[in-house]
Amino acid sequence: MFFTFYFAVVFFYPDSMGHPDNYIPANPMVTPAHIVPEWYFLPMYAILRSIPNKLLGVIAMFASLLSWLLIPFIAQAKVRSTLFRPMHKFLFWLFLANCMLLGWIGQCPAETPYIEIGQVGTFFYFAYIFVLLPGLGWFENQLFDSVIEQNK
Repeated sequence: MFFTFYFAVVFFYPDSMGHPDNYIPANPMVTPAHIVPEWYFLPMYAILRSIPNKLLGVIAMFASLLSWLLIPFIAQAKVRSTLFRPMHKFLFWLFLANCMLLGWIGQCPAETPYIEIGQVGTFFYFAYIFVLLPGLGWFENQLFDSVIEQNK
């Protein structure tokens, strides 16, 4: 059944799953405005576009990827499970929503409202990793230590 459907699409309807923009005749003098990367590159593309300087944008894009390698060293909370850290859980879901927002901004045209939204999203992306995670870990460690001291 699967191969019948597959061969029917491949041999009889090969253009049925194509994007309609692929049928617009190409103009070699103009780059189309609707060209965007694949969906999994869109948040990084939004970070790249949110910084006006090209070199700093590329550095920020690679820093956004490499910063994930630093998280085990930055986040030094004594309690690692998010199950017992409600503030961290809230910030994590906020960060995930921010990544979705950056993905949406990455596919929007580079116009005035989208650029500013991308800059705010980029700021929150780096603030979460380099400010909020260590700060929340420090705060929760202080709370944990005070509870331990009270129970002695």
